[in-house]
Amino acid sequence: MKLKPLNDRVLVKRLEEEEKTAGGIIIPDTAKEKPMRGEITAAGPGKVGDDNERVELAVKVGDTVLFNKYAGTEIKIDGEEYLVMREDDILAIIE
Repeated sequence: MKLKPLNDRVLVKRLEEEEKTAGGIIIPDTAKEKPMRGEITAAGPGKVGDDNERVELAVKVGDTVLFNKYAGTEIKIDGEEYLVMREDDILAIIE
């Protein structure tokens, strides 16, 4: 299934976090927090500004981003979990 976000929304796939602490302790699944890093897999064309001109997104497909912990709406596509969120929920691009 293909999904094309509208306006300033992006489709993000969460990136898995480390399963060990720095000291080597393995973290069980029940104690893990959801990762706040992800990769942009699809992006909308941008939102329309007050002057009716489309403002392009600062992120693009393939960017690794940091986002708010509770950002976006979780969806499942072909057995994979994704988030649909606004560009405003993205905190930074990881380079």
